[in-house]
Amino acid sequence: MPRLHKYGVFRFCRIQYHTRMPALRVTRSFATFFALILFFQMTAYAAEKAGRDLYSDDDDPKAPWHITADEIRHDQKTDQYIGTGNVLITKKNRRLSADTVRFDHRNMEVYADGHVTLIAGQDSLIAGRLEMDLNSETGTAYDATLFFKANHFYIRGDVIKKIGKETYTVKRATVTTCDGDRPAWKITGRNLKATVEGYGTAWSTTLWAKQVPVLYSPFMVFPLKSERQSGFLPPQFSSSDRKGIEYNQPFFWAINENTDATIYGHYMEKRGTKFGAEYRYVLDEASRGTMMFDYLDDRKIDDGTPDASESWGYDDDAAPRPNPDRYWFRMKHNHGLPAEFTAKLDLDIVSDQDYLNEFKNGYSGFDQTENYFIGTFGRELDEYNDPVRVNRFNLSRSWHNYSMNAEARWYDDVVARRQSGSDATLQKLPFFEFTGFKQPVFGSPVYYDFSTEYVHFFRQEGDTGHRADIYPRVYLPSRFKNYFTFEPSIGLRETVWQINEDDGASNDADWKSNRALYDIKVDLASDLYRIFEVHSEGIESSSINRIKHTLQPQILYDYIPELDQEDYPFFDDIDRIEKENLITYSITNTFTSRAEKPKTRDHSSPENADDELVGKPAEEYMYNHLCRLKIGQSFDVNRWRDEDPKPFLPVEAELELIPFYYLSILSDAGWSTYDNEFVTHNLAMQLADIRGDRAYVEHRYERDVGENIYFNFFFRINSKLSVYSEYEADLYSHNVIKTAYGFLYQSQCWSIDVTASEEEDDRRFEFRINLHGLGQFGTGFDEPHGSRVF
Repeated sequence: MPRLHKYGVFRFCRIQYHTRMPALRVTRSFATFFALILFFQMTAYAAEKAGRDLYSDDDDPKAPWHITADEIRHDQKTDQYIGTGNVLITKKNRRLSADTVRFDHRNMEVYADGHVTLIAGQDSLIAGRLEMDLNSETGTAYDATLFFKANHFYIRGDVIKKIGKETYTVKRATVTTCDGDRPAWKITGRNLKATVEGYGTAWSTTLWAKQVPVLYSPFMVFPLKSERQSGFLPPQFSSSDRKGIEYNQPFFWAINENTDATIYGHYMEKRGTKFGAEYRYVLDEASRGTMMFDYLDDRKIDDGTPDASESWGYDDDAAPRPNPDRYWFRMKHNHGLPAEFTAKLDLDIVSDQDYLNEFKNGYSGFDQTENYFIGTFGRELDEYNDPVRVNRFNLSRSWHNYSMNAEARWYDDVVARRQSGSDATLQKLPFFEFTGFKQPVFGSPVYYDFSTEYVHFFRQEGDTGHRADIYPRVYLPSRFKNYFTFEPSIGLRETVWQINEDDGASNDADWKSNRALYDIKVDLASDLYRIFEVHSEGIESSSINRIKHTLQPQILYDYIPELDQEDYPFFDDIDRIEKENLITYSITNTFTSRAEKPKTRDHSSPENADDELVGKPAEEYMYNHLCRLKIGQSFDVNRWRDEDPKPFLPVEAELELIPFYYLSILSDAGWSTYDNEFVTHNLAMQLADIRGDRAYVEHRYERDVGENIYFNFFFRINSKLSVYSEYEADLYSHNVIKTAYGFLYQSQCWSIDVTASEEEDDRRFEFRINLHGLGQFGTGFDEPHGSRVF
């Protein structure tokens, strides 16, 4: 304990002491109390010295302690100082109050009695009586309650002892996160031991719902740490037709400050036990990675027989799944390199084409893995039902006007790898791309951009080879006053191949080829607008005072000459560039609102805030794109010359409508003027309110191809009970893809979530009980798919 310097000031009848001391590191409730009581010791000692100032200039005091009491006296025989009547000790956010505080200077012990309340920041201790030993920094509180704000934790006990710097024992303990004297749930234990920022353990524990005991355990561990720590995470329970009863238990291992891991044991009644592990690490500010691996020795296989395929296979692929050894390894890594280069690694290796369909949900399922990768690395996975998984290593750098990407890309065809003796999957080993963004040529009115690409194509069976593609484009934009802009451009493309034919690996079979091609584009556009003064209540309780309507007519001409390319090799779409002779005309309507920002809130203006809308600095307004509607159509000159009776392509329309924060609509459609019907039409709409209710619907249609509908909703019946549902169907084949429904009940300190779903001939029941502060038991409702589209 550092030596403290002090001084005292006396007042008649009511005594108030002020002192200053070096800042102490205070750890939660009792540690704060030690510092406060030690200060009381020093100020009492100052009173004994009749106001003698023992303050030293060597320890420059910053913040004073304040002590007040109705009366303070000194017992010379016992060398004790006693403060009585509304004793209050404060410093910044620390506060101790009691009816009586007695300090035994000889033994360095402190006693507080009567309505003892200690507040340190947002944490607190309330006790009937408190005894402290300042030398050992230990003590005992009687009839006490500890409250930890970080996780809203209450620990109550007849006797709470501090036996170490941050460790406590509690006799006849009660633990809960519920407010009030009669909590909705609580855990009682015979002997509890708790370490602040660590674990709590208890023997002979009982979980109570109100006054009813519902679960007994001879031993229990629970968290008392706001930071990460090793320990068992909440388990997941579920039941389904394909897997039976499921129990998934994770264990989290906080290895050190830069690395941690999670280990899973996922028991499935009908399939066996799947083991999994995740390893996460941070090397520096720009370098981090995550590796995940799961393995299952499956009791069930799909050997291609009707019964096995119907019970254990999936309808969306024709290949069986005869392998019992099932696994999934995935990894993403970002690494910062010198000279502002960045390296990225993506690995995705799965045992069979059905695995990700089988394990979409749960802790280590596809959905949660992809959400984690997107949130942490900004990169998603291939679709769960895609049997070709992309693995890549990427090296990139961006400059102001240029960007570079070098990549080794491997497409892992799961079906070909597991079930075929040959694999003709085309790989890109390596791929190099260098791009120049649109920029002027030496300050002239001429602009240019370019893209260059080199690829080495490799496959185990079939032709391999090299391809280089150089594609510069030159622009000559011009503007005619404020009426319209005119921008012609020409692109020159040179493509070179060197092919290694798969016919005996003879060098004589290798051959080279090149293709020269040009294309022309002309862009004629105008930009008309008008600003309307309005007076209405709108966005974020602010008044919309102006709406800008922008009208953008545009005519585009695209021309690519016809070129016979049958003799060129074919690896991807770049090798076959079709002729084009299109005139496209369109008109775009955009409505943008301007509203004054609420004075009590902080908003940021969008980057494209228009000066025409500004009557005072743009920072004082907020802008919202209410609506964007684009309608256009193309005329195919080549079809017209070939006397095709349908030279006009379908009329295309795009709509973005966000009239206010809680409603968003996205839609696009293609209309055939010859058939008088839609070729395609897609709609996505979300409706929400301030209570948290939300509904999302998505409909997709493509003529002669397919039609799908998807919707979900979440509705709050009252402040505690909510219901939700999810539905997806293929209207083209009259096949229901997924249905799910459930309810969520939320109380102040607990919640329960129950879901029933049916998907891919698999009926599933899931539930989650959440005891706030302790964790979740089971698996439950996630935010509906598509609810964050806008």
